[in-house]
Amino acid sequence: MSSRPEVTLAQRKRQLVSDELSEAALQLLALKGFDAVTIDEIAATAGVSKRTFFRYFASKEDVVVRFLTGMGTDMRAALASRPLGERPSASLRHTVWVSMAACADHGDRALRVVRLILRTPALRARFLERQDQWRDDLAAELAQRLGIDSGTHLYPQLAAGMALTAFDAVLQRWSGSEGAEDPADLTDRAFATIAPALDSVG
Repeated sequence: MSSRPEVTLAQRKRQLVSDELSEAALQLLALKGFDAVTIDEIAATAGVSKRTFFRYFASKEDVVVRFLTGMGTDMRAALASRPLGERPSASLRHTVWVSMAACADHGDRALRVVRLILRTPALRARFLERQDQWRDDLAAELAQRLGIDSGTHLYPQLAAGMALTAFDAVLQRWSGSEGAEDPADLTDRAFATIAPALDSVG
């Protein structure tokens, strides 16, 4: 008899606990501020022990940053899915928009988390560390698409860096406007500015 259904059930339960902890943390942090919320408080709100919290997360920072953890993977997948003959600026604009759209689709919840990350120095630092990895991943994907050596050619790292700088600028403008500014319009404007450089593959 296969044990797969039991594994699936266990995974489902684990995901449920993780989601409940994340939701409790995000609500508390958005309401009270990052420094004012304790791990004990998060665990109690989620109805679990502090020990259980540490089975899922290493710190408060991990809870918040995990909200955006999948973005790097999604960005690389989005870039890989684009037509090979497409202009780099168009491919990278789509790549960034996948993550911006995910934020916009989550509405107020995403807005609260983005503001929390951008306005809390510890979280901002962690987010920028994560973006360093995204840049390397996007650069590797760009190099493969263009058939160039990322070890000797400057373009992939520079192009990936510009795309992520645009992403960061759009996030800041969107969150700074309390969600009033259209993220699609902001993304279009950002990439219109950097498109000439992105499309100059030398």
